[in-house]
Amino acid sequence: LGIVICQICGIIAWVMANSDLADMRAGRMDPSGEGITNAGRICGIISVVILVISIVIVIALVLFSAFSASSPLAPFIYPIL
Repeated sequence: LGIVICQICGIIAWVMANSDLADMRAGRMDPSGEGITNAGRICGIISVVILVISIVIVIALVLFSAFSASSPLAPFIYPIL
């Protein structure tokens, strides 16, 4: 769900899974759900990677749009000689 709809949930899943895995390894938590918890951690990591890639693409598109000749900002960026 976090991968498709709300990528900020991926950060939360990653942090919570790391905490739970540490508790499982320390013996403070039942280790029977370690596989599911690790899968949640991996999904959280994938979600964060997709979020970062999306942000980079949006920034690149905005910069490309701002510096293109057909941009409304073109007269300010490329002054008439």
